[in-house]
Amino acid sequence: MATASKIHLSPEQKPEFYVQGISAEAAETASQLLQENHEKHHIFFNKSGFHNHIAHHLLTLYALNATPAQLRKAYADNVSYQRPPVALEQSVVEDMHVTDRFKTYLGKEKYYHDFLVFFKKEIEKHGWEDVVKEYVFQGDERADDILVRMFAGFLHPIIHLGFGIEFAQPAIIAEALAQACVHDSWIGSLFHSCEAAAAKSPDLPARSIVELLQEIREDEKLSKAAHYEDGNKIRDGVLKRAGEEMVRVASRYKAPEDELQQRTAEMINAAVYFTSASQHPPHIPKFDFYYIHSANASLFFTRFQTLSFLAPATRARLLEWKVRFDLAMYASRACPRLDLSSATDYASRQQAASWADVFARVCALSDDGHAAKLVRVLAHGEGACAGFEDAGGFVVKGGVWRVLGNMAVDSVEAAGPKWVRSAGFEEVWRDVPEREEGARL
Repeated sequence: MATASKIHLSPEQKPEFYVQGISAEAAETASQLLQENHEKHHIFFNKSGFHNHIAHHLLTLYALNATPAQLRKAYADNVSYQRPPVALEQSVVEDMHVTDRFKTYLGKEKYYHDFLVFFKKEIEKHGWEDVVKEYVFQGDERADDILVRMFAGFLHPIIHLGFGIEFAQPAIIAEALAQACVHDSWIGSLFHSCEAAAAKSPDLPARSIVELLQEIREDEKLSKAAHYEDGNKIRDGVLKRAGEEMVRVASRYKAPEDELQQRTAEMINAAVYFTSASQHPPHIPKFDFYYIHSANASLFFTRFQTLSFLAPATRARLLEWKVRFDLAMYASRACPRLDLSSATDYASRQQAASWADVFARVCALSDDGHAAKLVRVLAHGEGACAGFEDAGGFVVKGGVWRVLGNMAVDSVEAAGPKWVRSAGFEEVWRDVPEREEGARL
């Protein structure tokens, strides 16, 4: 049984997307490796805040029916550069139980281990559902602050939370809560400003996400707000140079409580759309490293919408924050032109390959988890969006999903960098090969 201290996967579990036939041996192998990672490694592998992706990687491969040998190889490929957690300060853990003292430890990486132990004890005492509700979704000052931090670090905390909830692992949920607490909170200014603006203009008609992406690109100030040299292109570019414009556009997105399934599917579709369509012919296809985080996080919002302990208004708010983050993310990479023909005309080396072939390729790939997550999200998106493709705002449809799956694996296997970093800037494409003469892309 999985607990706040013990990771235990079972083939009988049903993650949001998985491949049939997961073996007991694979479940045992993944559980052992995840347990070792939980006990021996920090959530950041360096002091610059680069994230430990082992949990994401192993759970994704496990869901795609990777073999035990592939799981062990994935772990071995990424364990060498991890670092141990800092020493526990028991007095700090006790101090965190005092409400006014709790917030003094937020945003400080050195307290990750202390937060982890704190949340493990809270989960042991109250259960993960009550703890997540109290500390993330309660709607009070403390919970709103932690919810903001869930969206920091390019969505890594909320991705981690999604994995923990999807696979019913309280220990990974504790990791996610602790991870959020040691991230910063500056992105909250976007969310709260958008909520205030939306409240002032409740009668403005809602816009589809695709329409809002186009509006951002057409806004001269907003589309040029991020500069290539900015250290953080959302904070130092978009919000600093075009904050009012960003809020004006993003606040137009609304998620009606009675349409959450469709709106969640629309978010998945739009995140995949701008992530996949940000290509740069005549260069061969490459995916933007930052955009893929918006896509990779999207899968978990399907599961979040099923959480019965969250009121519809809370789930709607969570979805609105995700979309508003995605819109800012798109703006932050200089708003590349979005052309899905880069995908629909894509001549994959494995064009006829089935999803099973795509899964097999990505499970055998030397990776840190990003490619595998992207492939699983694309396969999940095909099903999540299938019933809504005739609705407005859905651009990725039908067989395009599988083409994108092939394109994703092709792109990381091809020459040049695995990913481009900020696809709207010419500089990032310099080392990406051009397509061969006569190729369709």
